[in-house]
Amino acid sequence: MKKSAILLLAGLCSQLNANPMPKNIIMVVGDGMGPEYTTAYRMLMDDKATPEVELTIFDKLLVGMASTHPVHTEGFVTDSAAGATALATGVKTYNGAIGVDANKQPVPTVLEYAKLQGLKTGVAVTSQINHATPAGYSAHNVSRHNYDEIANSYFDEKLDGKFTLDVMLGGGWKYFIRDDRNLVEEFKNAGYQYIDKLHDVEQLKANTPTLGLFSDVGMPWALDTPEKQRLPLLVKTAVKQLENDAGFFLLVEGSQIDWGGHSNDIAASMGEMHDMALTLMWLSEYVDAHPDTLFVVTADHSTGGMTIGARGEYNWQPEWLKNLKSSPTTIAMQLVKSEDRIATANEQLGFELNKEEQTQLNNIDSSDYKVFYSALKSILDQRTITGWTTTGHTGIDVQVFAKGPGKDLFKGHVDNTDIAKNVFRLLGKK
Repeated sequence: MKKSAILLLAGLCSQLNANPMPKNIIMVVGDGMGPEYTTAYRMLMDDKATPEVELTIFDKLLVGMASTHPVHTEGFVTDSAAGATALATGVKTYNGAIGVDANKQPVPTVLEYAKLQGLKTGVAVTSQINHATPAGYSAHNVSRHNYDEIANSYFDEKLDGKFTLDVMLGGGWKYFIRDDRNLVEEFKNAGYQYIDKLHDVEQLKANTPTLGLFSDVGMPWALDTPEKQRLPLLVKTAVKQLENDAGFFLLVEGSQIDWGGHSNDIAASMGEMHDMALTLMWLSEYVDAHPDTLFVVTADHSTGGMTIGARGEYNWQPEWLKNLKSSPTTIAMQLVKSEDRIATANEQLGFELNKEEQTQLNNIDSSDYKVFYSALKSILDQRTITGWTTTGHTGIDVQVFAKGPGKDLFKGHVDNTDIAKNVFRLLGKK
């Protein structure tokens, strides 16, 4: 064999060894999770007893960055639907599009391709399961707001005669149990097991098609959930149901990082980040035990324009977020009914309000919890020295994290569409 041919063969073998095909692929989207969120989370979790700022699971998994803009006619700032479609299909599209291109034509997703290759498929999210991101991987619709149509399509639109999703976990009673149609009953009649309480996951039969809906729309905030988490349990449950000899593709979304950003709610946002971090810790251990599994993590965009430090102060003090008993939303609802607002606020926030903050709450003359919610967010922003630039999305690049066979494909700077293209490649698409 000629020397040049030997070198070429060696190069090809090296490339294949560097990027072996994974059996299982888990795609994780932190909706709205821009780099400011992972930075803030590192500071929140810092051990003050040590001189260094410790790394988090995000830092340990970081491999690159991704641009997020939608199709050029839309400008530079994406919404979750266009972002999800890009991550799922490798195609840029307009804001609001679900699995369709800029001409409103359906385009195949990585989840659908995995299903056609014989893999089991699922979604585990904290929003409703027909929200923008899970829908972007599992459906095709001209508008993300057609929630009933998207929910219907999960049952009606088959791939080679099979349901697209073997496992669906998240919220969504409002869209699956309606006056005009009960999709839960239809799925049950088609052989799916169904639960509507998160603590019932232990009762599920393994390797059985599963529908789990745990709230009317999105699930409660992590801060309002026992142990301040729920995404790790959703993911563990989904993986247990999906494991099989042929492999699986799972879409995971920490949906409400984005919702905290839209609300400019630093406490809820960091609660959601902790929920996500615990999920990634478990997934990292899962890959250690199952080295044929790849998981890739990114955000569809960043939300809220959060600033770590505000009002010209060179400081950020996240310690005020560590002892909350509930989310600011829930605390606000409690304050509406409370006979002693200050005592309730002190107990729920985990610190004592100063005189100015007490006056701020006592002067509220309203039965609308949103007024109290606004006041609580203001108090926490002042305490932590957090700033916000918008209640919408921003166009900044987001981080990419990965672990497992094929992770090197996601290194460096990529576009969000490249993530889908590389997943297609790992699934064997030419």
